[in-house]
Amino acid sequence: MKATAILSFLVVSTLNAAIAQNAYFKMGQQAFFDGDFKSAVNHLEKSCIIDSTNSSALWMLGYSYYHAENYKKSIQAYNRVIAIKPADGSAYYYRARAKSYLAKDTHLNDQDKEKNLLGAIWDYTKAISIEPNNTTDNTKYYQNRAIAYRDYSDFKLQPGSRYYDKTLAVNSLKAAIQDFEKVLSDNPSRQDISNLMETAKAKLSSINVVAKTAHH
Repeated sequence: MKATAILSFLVVSTLNAAIAQNAYFKMGQQAFFDGDFKSAVNHLEKSCIIDSTNSSALWMLGYSYYHAENYKKSIQAYNRVIAIKPADGSAYYYRARAKSYLAKDTHLNDQDKEKNLLGAIWDYTKAISIEPNNTTDNTKYYQNRAIAYRDYSDFKLQPGSRYYDKTLAVNSLKAAIQDFEKVLSDNPSRQDISNLMETAKAKLSSINVVAKTAHH
């Protein structure tokens, strides 16, 4: 095959791939905005196979997986977004959300539960550090990190578990309370957050009471 023929073949192949990628992306984007996440996944997966560097397609794919409750694949998609755009706070946020939900999977072993809970806390913290002055997003970042801290505390207090660690549980619960207080300082009318904080404080008090009783 002559060089000109090879060049023509490559150009045509590249154009066809670009057209296909654009078509899948547009269909996926439309399904995404329509809230049809199953169809969005179907189209965006194909789009990302053709172009694995399209961070917008990967972000929507991660979000669509998340709403389809496929948390493992959502995490994988956001891993790829973050590899391309390491300063995308929203990618860390939704990866954290996926990790938090994955940690609730009853079929997951305790080692993986802890890994996902700690990963979620790390991701929320990273999102906060990327967007420290974004009050709207930071409210949900702090709120969800507080819940992750609380869930981690519950995990470390499981009776009979080899992962039981009262000190880590107490510290995590204190961190949750601090985050709930941060949310309330920005939104004093949030009764739901106030209730969560009071519940966390009551639990912390009960742990301390049990600890004092054990020493007598």
